[in-house]
Amino acid sequence: MTGSRILVTLTLLAAMAAVTACGRKAPLDTPYAAAVQARKDAEKAHQPVPPEPEKPVQDKKFILDPLI
Repeated sequence: MTGSRILVTLTLLAAMAAVTACGRKAPLDTPYAAAVQARKDAEKAHQPVPPEPEKPVQDKKFILDPLI
């Protein structure tokens, strides 16, 4: 029984390692950029276009920003 448990454990570890490598590595999209891309995709597919997204306001400085 011990040999089969080791084999099952190693198989599960190999499967977990393979799954963690899935995905895409890219910078995150801002909500504004995602909305603009959704509009472009809808126009290209000849579907109803979502409303024009509002441009984000300029980021304001906060006193605790240097800590992050």
